[in-house]
Amino acid sequence: MDDTDSPRGGCTTYVLTELVALARQQGLDLLGEPRLVRLNPNIPWRTRGNAALSARFGHGTGPRRRVGMIGGTPVWSHRRGRPPTPVERTRYLDAAWELVLREAGKDVGTDPALVAVDRRLPAEVYWRAVREVVPVSRARTRLEKSGAWFRWSGSERGLVGAAAAVAWPGRHPTWELISYRERARWGTPRAVDPASVRTVQRKFPPLFLCFDRRTRRLLVAPHTPCPILFGLRSTDPETPRRAASQVRSEPVERWLTFRTNQGTGDHLVSRNGPDWEGLTSGVIRGRVASSPSVLRGGHVRFDLQTHLKEPLRCIAFEPTKTLPDVARALLPGDEVRVWGSRAPEGPIHLEGIEVVRWNPYQPRGAAPSCPSCRRPSHSAGAGRGFRCRQCGRRFPPEAARRVPRRPPLPAQAYHPTPSARRHLAPRGPEN
Repeated sequence: MDDTDSPRGGCTTYVLTELVALARQQGLDLLGEPRLVRLNPNIPWRTRGNAALSARFGHGTGPRRRVGMIGGTPVWSHRRGRPPTPVERTRYLDAAWELVLREAGKDVGTDPALVAVDRRLPAEVYWRAVREVVPVSRARTRLEKSGAWFRWSGSERGLVGAAAAVAWPGRHPTWELISYRERARWGTPRAVDPASVRTVQRKFPPLFLCFDRRTRRLLVAPHTPCPILFGLRSTDPETPRRAASQVRSEPVERWLTFRTNQGTGDHLVSRNGPDWEGLTSGVIRGRVASSPSVLRGGHVRFDLQTHLKEPLRCIAFEPTKTLPDVARALLPGDEVRVWGSRAPEGPIHLEGIEVVRWNPYQPRGAAPSCPSCRRPSHSAGAGRGFRCRQCGRRFPPEAARRVPRRPPLPAQAYHPTPSARRHLAPRGPEN
């Protein structure tokens, strides 16, 4: 499922909790974990985090695990199960689509889509949607060839995300427990105690991106009038449930734990330059080709020379906090590995910088000493070398003395401050 929300409100994850409740009412079980799948973060028409959702339903068998609570009743996830009968399938999907339309219709600007398949779509569908701009026609053709059942309202763009959500292979996942507010509180200020969030992050190391100490910003609660109260991200599936019970907040109406691709860096792919199109993300390595310049607002710009003839322009934006500091320390000759997104007009908007090797010498050498007079020579002009004022002896530009340089920072990877990281950004130090 995709696109039941807009920048003004709504929440696709909440709609999925409603679909889970609907399945339970109709005698179907949740098989495996609900999935929250982030897609290409550069898409201009995305809504907030650009997430699509998926879940599997059938008749559960074997071991089960608690993954949520809806309507005061636990939500159980079965490891395996039998598929629903054709009659059960049709009855559920008809009711599910009515529910999606009803929920999406509460907000303006939504283009909901619902997709159902008997088997997971090829992983290629996901990889394209997380790394490229996928034409709607391509997604629809793939769904038709697979025999999928699908519905949409408004634009068909939601089909791209919905198809990608059921195609995600789910490898190297993280998890997020999302708790929801009582309906009467929607649109009012949230009550989540920041001190308790900081405490649980210290107490439970698998949690990540809960609080930004640099900006003092709480990262678990959204700032929109959506139904979400708070969400806890973790590198294992059990920690969020234990931690959530220790977060002090207003009453939790329901909660559900999602398997996610957050923090995986799946949107990043190695680029060689010419194939790096606008609205896509990538990783590239090269040498700094120009001294950095500070732009209005505190952003920092520099050029990166790769194997291409023309250097790539990179920009470290001030809200990332750490990246402009690193960019300002760079000098020509420094070897770096950068990752980020390419804007349609060309520059690379940086999401991270790894200093591979600092240039051990200053880019400009010092004037050599005259061997005859044993005194420093002086510049004879740009590109003209040096001249001894005492005896008039000249030296070529290559005679400049190499001046050792002290590394300004450790040679390592640098990530944005937590509040400026994208959902898909590779996990790094919290502060």
